[in-house]
Amino acid sequence: MNALILHRIAHYFYKRKIPLLPMVFQALIFFLFNSYVPYQVRIGAGSRFGHRGIGVVLNKDSRIGCNVLIRAHVTIGKKTSDGMAPVIEDDVEIGDGAKIIGDVTVGKGAVIGANAVVVKDVPSYALAVGVPAKIIEKKT
Repeated sequence: MNALILHRIAHYFYKRKIPLLPMVFQALIFFLFNSYVPYQVRIGAGSRFGHRGIGVVLNKDSRIGCNVLIRAHVTIGKKTSDGMAPVIEDDVEIGDGAKIIGDVTVGKGAVIGANAVVVKDVPSYALAVGVPAKIIEKKT
């Protein structure tokens, strides 16, 4: 059992407009994994959480593609309450403790290093590391 399995159950109930159960599963995720994974967030097929999703914080408006690996203590959120949330495209790997904040798109196949703070777009197949994150390698 991990946070993503519970999220998928909560999201299933949310999409079918079944009241209360999505919030129960969201609270269960918080209680068991110390993570905030809102039932509204869209997470694509094949995506997974490293270390069972411990400490992961996602904004409800963020979009996460297919086959994305989100490791422990990752934050994906907005800069301001009325701002845009990040978009994570398919096949992205996000290292432990990384922060992806604001109106940012992380391109397909990109890798975000551990503890990186991403505040600008990351192109497809790029490696971003540091605070703030810089592109140090880009595959074509």
